[in-house]
Amino acid sequence: MSLSEFRSRTDGTAVRGVQWNHSGHWDSHSLMFASCRTSGIFPALVVSTTSAGFALAPGPFDLSCFLLTSVGTGLASCAANSINQFFEVPFDSNMNRTKNRPLVRGQISPLLTVTFAACCAVPGVALLTWGVNPLTGALGLFNIFLYTCCYTPLKRVSIANTWVGAVVGAIPPVMGWTAATGSLDAGAFLLGGILYSWQFPHFNALSWGLREDYSRGGYCMMSVTHPALCRRVALRHCLALLALSAAAPALGVTTWTFPVIALPINLYISYLGFRFYRDADRKSSRKLFFCSLWHLPLLLLLMLTCKQRGVDRDSGEPQS
Repeated sequence: MSLSEFRSRTDGTAVRGVQWNHSGHWDSHSLMFASCRTSGIFPALVVSTTSAGFALAPGPFDLSCFLLTSVGTGLASCAANSINQFFEVPFDSNMNRTKNRPLVRGQISPLLTVTFAACCAVPGVALLTWGVNPLTGALGLFNIFLYTCCYTPLKRVSIANTWVGAVVGAIPPVMGWTAATGSLDAGAFLLGGILYSWQFPHFNALSWGLREDYSRGGYCMMSVTHPALCRRVALRHCLALLALSAAAPALGVTTWTFPVIALPINLYISYLGFRFYRDADRKSSRKLFFCSLWHLPLLLLLMLTCKQRGVDRDSGEPQS
């Protein structure tokens, strides 16, 4: 389907009516409900990759800094995800995948959602800036902006949204690294690169089985408008994971054992990426998607077990 055909089919899409629940009572139960229903699993994934970046950074492990980083990042991701859902209510109502979200069903009012987002964003960025360091706080604020003001509106305009979204997903492990080191080193960019590349087989495989849903919602996804490119990009970034894993010891992040023991899982996801590219069907896309779910945590765990012996940043001596 061409982009013009896609737009002509979705411009006239009827928007399902939504009746908002304006209760006027913003007690702790309402805010807790908003937190659980609008945030979803997204913040947990963000915090886990941030934690991996923190743990893989050189230097001694600072528990208090780690906790502040985790809480601040979690709050920032809750804010970004809530604002995203706030903007997408009219379009989510047309998709089977998202039609039961609380905002779409009117279980939470838009005003409560925005209030909750602000209550997460302000303390989240403040914790990262003054509790951790200004660089990490700036990255957190930038990621909220990138997610809500660039990625979210781009989803209805251009397939470039996938690349922007991949940058959004790549920043949390970089924040974990900067929280531990206070600087943007080669290791930070390596971790960001791994998360960036991993998202393409993960999301492109997922979106392949949701093409009809995305089309109804009016979202401009590669799987809908450029299906061949969707498969090529997924395969390309599966192969990129091989190169990025090989770069980890060269950059001093892991030992040379890591690319060797990670080779089987990287080859396997690359094989599934090739099958998806060749077969272009739901079966191959499902296999690639489910593989991506265990591939990333296992890859990060292998990196952690093979972490390069670092140096104490204060004394310059090897860690004991």
